Amino acid sequence: MAITVADVPVYRGKFGEREAARLLWRAGFGPKPGEAAKLARHYNLKGAVRSLTRPKGAEVLKGPAPVDGDGLPIAPFDAWGHDLLWWLDRMVRTNHPLVERMALIWHDWFATGDVDNQQHSIEQAQLFERRWMGPFSDLLSEVTTNPAMLIWLSGIENTKRAPNENYGREMMELFTLGASNESGYPYSEDDVREQARALTGWAASWQDDVGFVNFHFDVKRHDTGTKTIFGQTGAFDWTDSCRLCVGHAAHKTFFINKLWSYFVPVAPSSETQKALERLYVERGYDVRPVVEAILMHPTFHRGPAMVKPPIVYMAGLLRARRSGIRSDDWAWIAELAGQRLFRPPNVAGWDDSRWLDTSTFRGRWIAANEVAGEDAIDDQSAYDAGETAKTAVRKALRFWGDPLISSATRKGLERYANSVAASATADWQQEAFRLLRQNALRTLIATGPEMQAC
Repeated sequence: MAITVADVPVYRGKFGEREAARLLWRAGFGPKPGEAAKLARHYNLKGAVRSLTRPKGAEVLKGPAPVDGDGLPIAPFDAWGHDLLWWLDRMVRTNHPLVERMALIWHDWFATGDVDNQQHSIEQAQLFERRWMGPFSDLLSEVTTNPAMLIWLSGIENTKRAPNENYGREMMELFTLGASNESGYPYSEDDVREQARALTGWAASWQDDVGFVNFHFDVKRHDTGTKTIFGQTGAFDWTDSCRLCVGHAAHKTFFINKLWSYFVPVAPSSETQKALERLYVERGYDVRPVVEAILMHPTFHRGPAMVKPPIVYMAGLLRARRSGIRSDDWAWIAELAGQRLFRPPNVAGWDDSRWLDTSTFRGRWIAANEVAGEDAIDDQSAYDAGETAKTAVRKALRFWGDPLISSATRKGLERYANSVAASATADWQQEAFRLLRQNALRTLIATGPEMQAC
């Protein structure tokens, strides 16, 4: 009998606005104003999860199209940083947030850096959007022959006369099995060499001013000889390489641990791990059942908070304001914050244990100022000179769609607001200081603990 999600522990507690907000942040890019409360009103946990994992209709981008700093349409394939603007815009405006969040996860999972062609990079992101759910084997097969990956990990340089081990090694170590010395089912250097032979044959043509084009399989470059991989022998090719990795005994454990880590900051229990592995295998290595089970797991809802990746944080700020991309600045701000899309630090992707430090937090602060500054108050003559500290904090929270914050954070904001009011000793300062206070409170809320983690 096929295993169902019921075999994995399911959260049975209250599903309210707080739980809905966490779900929308971890399985998307945060709620738009009122969206978390609406989700909790209309759905139970299972319904809310399925509204994300099984969205109805085609993906639609709602809101103004992205423009650069001069108000011109972006040029994703050509202008520096506009590849990032293209994807950040989709994160902000999509009505299917989990599609883009899963695409972001796959971008980190199959980390592909600068290939000197933004069109190849964007087309790989579109592959991730297309294969956001479904069998992992299908995703792996398409990534293996994707132009960006063929360039990045030397697939088009891998020939029968000069086998290149780059992709074969990383396909096992980073994409499907984990490091051999960490696996209960280790593979050998011989397996790496034999994988390289099986993966030979891909080629491309070089075109001046464009780069590599015409990616294709050339049987003359492929090693048709017999290979032995994981103890199995045959005239294997690239399709067999993918099949053998997904069918390897170590894959299910690696897959569950890695996928879980994108949604929950603590490791699953051994019981949960085993149940998710069974679910994954018995559902034909399909991603969707596993994601649904993770999103309904008690540890997801009652476990510790999770730091938001920089690009998720930025998209969330823009969604909270129902704003859009109006500047090229997001490319360098994202880089400063530690997550420049299409430029992971290495083939292992980003280290999410280092999302927040004294260097990268500056990028988050600038991002908050960038969004808040679009609607900063600058007319002090129209500002209420008698506004109280509590009213000022409530108003600043409304600016961001009333995000849920702790009582400690609220009290801290009110203390700050009171201190500003106390410093306004002259009559002329009453309006001016309160205006400045409101602008400052908006940035403080956006950079506060509840906006950094969920």
